[in-house]
Amino acid sequence: MAKMKYNPDEKDGKTKFSKESLKRALKLYSFILPYKWQFIFGMIFLALGSVLFLAVMKVPGEIFNIIDGKSIFNITLGQLFIGLFFLLLMQAIVAFLRVKLFAIVSEKSIANLRKELYEKLITLKIPFLEERRVGELTSRISNDVTQVQGVMSLTLAEFVRQIITLIGGVAIIVFTMPRLALVMLATFPFVVVLAMFFGKFIRKLMKERQDKLANTNVIVEETMQSIYSVKAYTNEWFEVKRYAKELRDSVQLALRAATFRGLFAGFIILIMFGALFFIMWRAALMVQSGDLPKGGLVDFVVYTGIIGASIASLGSFYTQLVAAIGAAERILDIMEEPGEIELAEEIKPLKKEERFRGTVALENVWFSYPSRPDIDVLKGVNMSIKAGQKVALVGASGAGKSTIIQLLLQYYHPVDGKILVDNQDILSYDLIKYRQNIAIVPQDVVLFGGTIRENIAYGKPDADEDEIRLAAKKAFALEFIEEFPDGFDTIVGDRGIKLSGGQRQRIAIARAILNDPAILLLDEATSALDAESEKIVQMALESLMENRTSIIVAHRLSTIKNADCIYVLEEGEVKEQGTHTELANIEGGVYNALVKLQFELH
Repeated sequence: MAKMKYNPDEKDGKTKFSKESLKRALKLYSFILPYKWQFIFGMIFLALGSVLFLAVMKVPGEIFNIIDGKSIFNITLGQLFIGLFFLLLMQAIVAFLRVKLFAIVSEKSIANLRKELYEKLITLKIPFLEERRVGELTSRISNDVTQVQGVMSLTLAEFVRQIITLIGGVAIIVFTMPRLALVMLATFPFVVVLAMFFGKFIRKLMKERQDKLANTNVIVEETMQSIYSVKAYTNEWFEVKRYAKELRDSVQLALRAATFRGLFAGFIILIMFGALFFIMWRAALMVQSGDLPKGGLVDFVVYTGIIGASIASLGSFYTQLVAAIGAAERILDIMEEPGEIELAEEIKPLKKEERFRGTVALENVWFSYPSRPDIDVLKGVNMSIKAGQKVALVGASGAGKSTIIQLLLQYYHPVDGKILVDNQDILSYDLIKYRQNIAIVPQDVVLFGGTIRENIAYGKPDADEDEIRLAAKKAFALEFIEEFPDGFDTIVGDRGIKLSGGQRQRIAIARAILNDPAILLLDEATSALDAESEKIVQMALESLMENRTSIIVAHRLSTIKNADCIYVLEEGEVKEQGTHTELANIEGGVYNALVKLQFELH
C-alpha cells in the first residue's frame, strides 16, 4: 500500500525552504495555464501600476522645486496638477484591471484545484483513508488550498510590486541624489533588516500564543461533544482545571510577546527613526549649502520611506511563501497518490449485459491488513455460493466475517488466493461496474444530512418519485415517513441523528432496494436494534433478499435460520458449513456451542 510522503520537518509545523521544495510546489501553477493570458496581462498592469506610483510620489518634491523656480520640467503648478490628475486616473484604471485579472486567475484556478483535489480524495483507496483522520484530509482542501490561493493571488503580486518599487526607488535616489544615496545605503538597510528579524521573532511568539488559544478551543469542543461522559463521571472540575491551565500558558506567552513588542516599539522610535532623521539631517545640511534643492529633500524623504516599507514587507512575504510551499507539498502528496478509479466521465447505469448473475466463490483466500501484515485474518478460506442463495457468515468477533465483506467490496485485496464472481476474478472487472452490482446494508447506518428522499435516491440518483416511494414501501419505511409533516422532504440531520436506529436501517434498505443489486451484503444489519425494530427490519430485509445473492454477517442466529448455507468461521478459518439444522445437531461443534450460548443468554 502506498503511503503519504510526509516531510519530516512538518512534525513541529515547519517546512524547509529549498530549491527542491520550491520546484515541487510550482507544479500547482499548472492550474494557472488555462488562464495564462489573464495572468500575463495582470503582471503587465502590476508593473505599470508600480511605475505610475513612483511617478506620482515625485509630485510633492516637484511642488517645492516649482515654487523655488528650480524645476527641471519647466512647468507651472497648474500644469503639474493636471498631469497628476491624469497619472492618478491611469493608475486607478490599471489597478482595477490588475485586481480583476488576478481575481479571475486566482478564483478559477483554485476552483479547479479544489475540484481535482476532491476528486482525488474521493477516489483514494480505503487503506489510505483509514490511516488518516478526516480532519487532516479536509484540512488539505480547505486550509492548505487557501494558503496556496493567498500566494497565487495576493502574495506573488505584492512581492513583484514591492521588488519593482524597491528597485525603482533606489534607482531614482541614486541617479538624482548620489551623495545622499551613499549615506542612506550605508545605514538605512541595516536598520530595516534588523527590524525585520525583530518582527519575525515577535510573530513567532504570537503564533505560539494562537496555538495555545487553539488548544483551549479543542478542550471546549471535546468537552461539549462528550458532555454526557463529563457529567456522568463528575469531571466538570477536572475539565475546568485543564482549560484554566491552557489559558494560563496562553496569558504567559501573550505577556512575553508584549514585553518584546514594547522593546520593538522602543527600537523603532530610537534606532529606526533615529537613522531616518540622521539621513534627513544630512539632507538638510545639503539644502543649506545649496547642494540640494528643497524639492530634492522632499523626494529623498518620500522615496526613503517607500524603500524602507518595501524592504520590511519582503520579510513577511518570505514567511507566507514558506507556509504556502508546505501547504503545496501536502496537497501534492495527495494529488500524486494513486486512486482506485478514474472519474473520466459521468458514471452511467449498468447495461443488461453488465449485470451479474451472482455466483460467488472464494478460493484459498489468505488476508492480513496492511497495517498488521504479521497477523493473518483469513487463512485459506474457501466458499462456494450459487446465484440467488442466502448465505450466512457466523463466528465470534474477530473471526474474519466483516473482512470477507470488505474483500468482496474490493476495499482490500487478498494477499493470496482468488475471489470469483460469475467465475471471473473480481480484480479483472472494471471497479465501478463491479461495485454497481453490489449493495451493502451495514450495522451502523450513517445517512447524509439532507432529506429522506435524497438518502433513498442515493442508491439510484436518477430515480423518479414512484420508484422512491415503492422502494420505501418494500423497506417497510413508507408508513413512518408519511407520519412526518414534511414526508420525504424531512431533514434527517447530521448522520441521520433525527431518526431512530430502526428508521435509519429501513432508509438504508430502501436505498439498497432502489439500487437493485445482483449481490447483497448485510453486515450485522439488525444487531444494534431492539426486538420490535428488528422484527420490522427483518421483514424489510426478506423483501430485499428476494431473487438475489445475499451474504449475511450475523451474531443473532435467529435471523439466519432460513439461510441456504451457513459458514462458521473461527480465527480466520471455515470450521463448519451447512444449514442451521445440520450444524445445530453437530454435538460439540462450533455452531452448536454458539446456539447453546445464545439460548442460555435468552
